[in-house]
Amino acid sequence: MDSILSRDQVSTEPGAIHRQSRPALPHALQAIQIKRQVRDLNQDKWRTVTVYAITSLPTWQAGPTELATWIRGHWSIENRLHYVRDVAYGEDHSQARTGNARRNMAVLRNLAIGALRLTGATNLAQAIRHLSRDATRPLTLLGLT
Repeated sequence: MDSILSRDQVSTEPGAIHRQSRPALPHALQAIQIKRQVRDLNQDKWRTVTVYAITSLPTWQAGPTELATWIRGHWSIENRLHYVRDVAYGEDHSQARTGNARRNMAVLRNLAIGALRLTGATNLAQAIRHLSRDATRPLTLLGLT
């Protein structure tokens, strides 16, 4: 079996080599493939993006419709959080490389994004610029002054 769901195992004995495949994800009960048509707003060309998901949930707990809904929800979170962290805060260009610095900065960025969303801010880049112009504004937003 040659797939992401299997793992080959080779063993030797005097006079023989044994090769067998066993499941790499033994608890996987379902796999789903989703193909999306995507077009960047500044381009006319469409492209196909294929994603896969694997779950241990049986079909009676999560059928194709539920799985597709959950995956769509995951991408909603991805777009609302990770995209903002990358674009507004330039996270992908961060120079933090030692210890837990990257993780700690991600936690602080998530805190800031969450606090801004709680205020009803819809344009986070504008809100970040506004808060960065006065050192007391972020503290006031968090109720620390």
